[in-house]
Amino acid sequence: MTTTTLKITGMTCQHCAMTVTKALQSVDGVHAADVKLEQGLALVTGDAAPERLIQAIEAQGYGAQQA
Repeated sequence: MTTTTLKITGMTCQHCAMTVTKALQSVDGVHAADVKLEQGLALVTGDAAPERLIQAIEAQGYGAQQA
């Protein structure tokens, strides 16, 4: 298992962070997702490809890139 750090843009509140967390957890291969609203980061543990994680976040209307 690896940890992937993603920079997320567009989150403004705790609801946004929960939406991103749920999107990440829905990706096959994700073991855990820790979204940090204040830092605009997500730490994702598992073996999912970073591209799939980014797609899941962008599908919810937020921006994402590997940090």
